[in-house]
Amino acid sequence: MELPKFLIADNSGSPDELFIVHTEYPRFILNASNDEVHWMEEFDKDDEAQLKSESHFLIEAAFKFYDDEIESFE
Repeated sequence: MELPKFLIADNSGSPDELFIVHTEYPRFILNASNDEVHWMEEFDKDDEAQLKSESHFLIEAAFKFYDDEIESFE
């Protein structure tokens, strides 16, 4: 089974927040309420340079997914 690239998640411990989970490398959880990113990968120095250049696009894609999903419920 192929996982979706993004998932929307919530947590009863944080009822006012929604999260976007990126399931592909580099995996991360983005708090849609405050833009905080939690990376679920360990990065070495070489990876960090690539991550900095690509993270902007990944986070934009995550928010686009979120906006599209929320719009589909309205």
